[in-house]
Amino acid sequence: MKISGKDIVVTGGAGFIGSWIAETLSSENKVTVIDNLHTGKMKNLKGFADRIRFINADIRDREAVFEGVKGAELVFHQGANVIIQASIDDPKMNSEINVGGTLNVLEACRKHDVKRVIFASSSAIYGNTEKLPVTEDQDPSPLSPYALSKLEGEKWMKIYSEKYGLETVTLRYFNVYGPRQYPDSPYSGVISIFTKNIRTGKPLTVFGDGEQTRDFVSVRDVVNANLLAAESRKGVGKTFNIGTGKSVSLNEMISILEKLAGKKTKVVYDKPRHGDVRHSRADITLAKDVLGYSPAVSLEEGLKELLFP
Repeated sequence: MKISGKDIVVTGGAGFIGSWIAETLSSENKVTVIDNLHTGKMKNLKGFADRIRFINADIRDREAVFEGVKGAELVFHQGANVIIQASIDDPKMNSEINVGGTLNVLEACRKHDVKRVIFASSSAIYGNTEKLPVTEDQDPSPLSPYALSKLEGEKWMKIYSEKYGLETVTLRYFNVYGPRQYPDSPYSGVISIFTKNIRTGKPLTVFGDGEQTRDFVSVRDVVNANLLAAESRKGVGKTFNIGTGKSVSLNEMISILEKLAGKKTKVVYDKPRHGDVRHSRADITLAKDVLGYSPAVSLEEGLKELLFP
């Protein structure tokens, strides 16, 4: 999927997923990145910084958001607090960013006649569910302020689509991994932490018994899903799961990593983390049928890329 000749804004565009979206679009479009560099990093823009406009601002800054969005046709709203534990520690901060910041983006898009907003939501909104894989019509049951705020963001997208005519598409990301995901934080993606520790000979810490399952999806597939959502006429006003439709336990993933790396590693089991779901797997039928989405990167391919950068 290619998009060209458009004026595009990526909030959180110096972050893990946002920077890949910004880079992919920057060669054939006018791209503005809005990021306060709290978790995003300038090094993520290395190699294409000269092709974008960068605004160092927080999405809670209404004036900066309004200025940044002016003239845009498409907005990829990736900016958010994405750390579950931080949302538990400070739910007010989390809501101000993920709900208040999202409203700033939506209002700016409404005032400046932006055509479409693609919103990054999360599989965390489902919570623990007995039915797997999860479909988009299942009742949400958020287990953390982060998950709740993403669900609120989805509802605001729906309201702006129905009441104001702003085209919105919501993508519920499952467990995204890939290059530029930071392994230095204890709340980073488990794959980025595990691959770094295996490369450096450090033990792996598993929170719980390791039998919890996740649908790990490559950032490259997530970027493609965003581009498809930006172009699809049938996707407007809808919400889509973005995963692979397959799940693996953490213990199984460790075995795959050990096999790829050709060595065993020490595994330390710790108590489960509050707010983590037990099992997760996406039903991606709707994304396939409506958007034409089809994940192309296997887990083994993605792990190899991180083990042997």
